[in-house]
Amino acid sequence: MVTIIGAGLAGCEAALTLASRGIEVELIEQKPRERTPAQTSDNLCELVCSNSFRGAALTNAVGLLKEEMRRAGSFVIAVADKVRVPAGGALAVDRELFSAAITALVRENPRIRVRAERVDRIPDCRPLVIATGPLTGDALARDIAARVGTEALAYYDAIAPIVSADSIDWDKVFTASRWDKGEDEADRTAYVNCPFDEPGYKAFVEAVRSAKKVEPKAFEEVRYFEGCLPVEVMAERGEMTLAFGPMKPVGLTDPRTGRWPFAVVQLRKEDEAGTAYNLVGFQSRMTWPEQERIFRSIPGLENAEFLRFGAVHRNTFLNAPKLLDETLCLRGEPGLYFAGQITGTEGYVESAAGGLLIAQILEDRLNGREPCLPPVTTALGGILTQLRRNPDDYQPSNITFSHLPPLENAPRLRKQPRYEALAKRALADLDGWLTRTGRPASPRDLEAPEIPARTSLS
Repeated sequence: MVTIIGAGLAGCEAALTLASRGIEVELIEQKPRERTPAQTSDNLCELVCSNSFRGAALTNAVGLLKEEMRRAGSFVIAVADKVRVPAGGALAVDRELFSAAITALVRENPRIRVRAERVDRIPDCRPLVIATGPLTGDALARDIAARVGTEALAYYDAIAPIVSADSIDWDKVFTASRWDKGEDEADRTAYVNCPFDEPGYKAFVEAVRSAKKVEPKAFEEVRYFEGCLPVEVMAERGEMTLAFGPMKPVGLTDPRTGRWPFAVVQLRKEDEAGTAYNLVGFQSRMTWPEQERIFRSIPGLENAEFLRFGAVHRNTFLNAPKLLDETLCLRGEPGLYFAGQITGTEGYVESAAGGLLIAQILEDRLNGREPCLPPVTTALGGILTQLRRNPDDYQPSNITFSHLPPLENAPRLRKQPRYEALAKRALADLDGWLTRTGRPASPRDLEAPEIPARTSLS
């Protein structure tokens, strides 16, 4: 039996994958007995930050990673595909349907026993996978830190606000995805754009800069992930930082003017029905009254009803290059593994990929084989490559093409053709690896169950 602590993306992916290979699993999760400050549901695999699994194109590293996971049998990606909502060139999901579907798959699997319990100390059972993610409890985090010394690090992450669709002033906004990307009209109109002129944008930036913030406690060291900075941190870096970041207007033509606005705030659907939208890239540590006041100055959101405000939460991770071997096992501790965001893989897809990888590693070991790791030329292999880099200044990272080795004996290519060639090589090498290792095909027959009633997003 394999014991897994944490029923988030990595833990659920690992449990379902191991169970599908005939391996018994005990999955320990503190819900429904307790929740972290960022959680609002008792379902497993809750998406607390965004409903987006990011870019779908193979010329995007995370799009390549998703396709590799489909071919390798990922349950998380199979469910995400079943409950996707229009999002232009991205894969976004109805977050309630997603977590409900994963919960049903886990709880109905006869090889998975779910135990509701808060874990404060590392258990003695082996093999053990710790997949408690960025919100690892204080007591367990202290026990891990005692085990590994000062290598256990922490920084802070932020979540974006959600507004009710009924409260948007639709006469002041327009629907369009950047460069009209998407497979159909629903995809191309998945984003709502709130346009700013130059004076309005500069006044908004000044309001964000001067807003009252929720400050960390004196003893806490705040270290943000560069890919998920609070909006006010970006605003403090310069007046035009937001206009070149989450508020960039490039590729978004306002049909009323025929031009790009000076800046935009984009809203993305939270569910298929379009009852709620999140503010893309607007993670925030402003106080809630300040968020309400300032975000209502966004054109079209003057009367916005906020279903959730932005918030800051701790994100705990290990210095993986120093602490973990290539099989995600803690050095000097046979049978003790870590997976997902606690290892420093950043993002939903990357976290689930960590669960898929640890399941494959454990399947090999439990069957008396040395783990056969994915080729370094694949995005799955790139996840492991990232975990072995920069031990002296290790930072969480999303998957990028820089995690894959460059093309050999190839002419110098521009970015798009180069990414296409890297993706083609990756998928060919992945298919060869899957054939050699006898991995099962993707769970194409997987059904994502409907939930009987939608719970509140607040």
